[in-house]
Parts: sequence; structure tokens; C-alpha cells
Amino acid sequence: MSSPMSAKSFLDALRGEGLTVVEVGDWRDHNRNSKGPWGPVHGVMIHHTVTQGTANSVALCRDGRIDLPGPLCHGVIAKDGTVHLIGYGRANHAGLGDGDVLSAVIAERTLPTDNQANTDGNRHFYGFECVNLGNGHDPWPAVQLEAIERASAAVCRHHGWTSRSVIGHKEWQPGKIDPLGFTMDSLRERVHERLK
Repeated sequence: MSSPMSAKSFLDALRGEGLTVVEVGDWRDHNRNSKGPWGPVHGVMIHHTVTQGTANSVALCRDGRIDLPGPLCHGVIAKDGTVHLIGYGRANHAGLGDGDVLSAVIAERTLPTDNQANTDGNRHFYGFECVNLGNGHDPWPAVQLEAIERASAAVCRHHGWTSRSVIGHKEWQPGKIDPLGFTMDSLRERVHERLK
């Protein structure tokens, strides 16, 4: 069980992992904490945006949609590997997911198949949205994949977690497909190597 790190620690952790970070507006105070607690935190969740362009993706994830207010994550990872911090605290990114998956993340063991949506993931996960159309054809540049690896490792390193604390939205919530275009096992292996 871990309390969320402070916003400053989050920024320092990302930069300490060698990432280029852009702070967007009042990101440190932009959250959905009025809708419920954030924490204890147990892992990192990776998403794709289904958008094109950095500015458009950052704006959407920061402001949200009519049916889903922002922030929609904590950081947006652009195709050039830059991490744009847009929120800190509870964010509308994970939604309801499988409590058995959360138990596996906490225990850092192999994930079961997600087959129910009974647990609030917004409370328990850091979230990164990665700019990609999510159609299986939009490429994932090497520099972006490395940034996803570094961002995930930064959070895990701070909390003393292993790579098993990094999951995809598709492993959490039935019916989700993100991220599409690389496997979470391959990402976890990269995070594992980086944490050595």
C-alpha cells in the first residue's frame, strides 16, 4: 500500500529518469479529488489517446469531454517522447475495473483475465495517455516507447514496485483495447530491465 507521491516528487521522479517534461498550466492542482479519494496507489496504467497531434491530445486529456471531465490522466506522452503533465490527484482515466486484477497488481503476480467492472481504478492508479490513434496501424516511435518505459519505471522506482505494477487499460476494464500496437508484456520486460 502506498500513498501517492507529492506533485513535486512526481515531477522529480520523471525528470530523474531522463524524461523531458512539460508542465501544463495548474497541473499540480487539476484533479477530480472532489469525487473521491486518490490513494492508496498500487500501479501505473497505460492508455492510448485515439487522437492525433500533441496539442490536440494534451488539450483533450486536460479538459476532458462533455461526458467525462478532465483530467483524463496525469501525463500525456507525445510521439516525440515528451511527457506533458496535465493533472495530479484523482483523474478520470481508469474507471471501473476488475478487483481481481487490482489484487494481482498489489501482490505483483500474473494478472488474471479482466472479466468484471467492480472496482474504482481512478483511486488506485497513476495514468499515462500516449498519443496514438489506437487503430493498430498508427506507429509507435521508438522514442515514445522509451518514454512510456521511463515514465512507468520512474513511478515504480519511487514506490519500490516491480514492473508487475504496470498494466494496460485493456488488462483492467473489460472491453477496452488500449494500448493497441505493442504488448504490455514487452513493456513490462523493458521496465524490468530499466529497474535493475
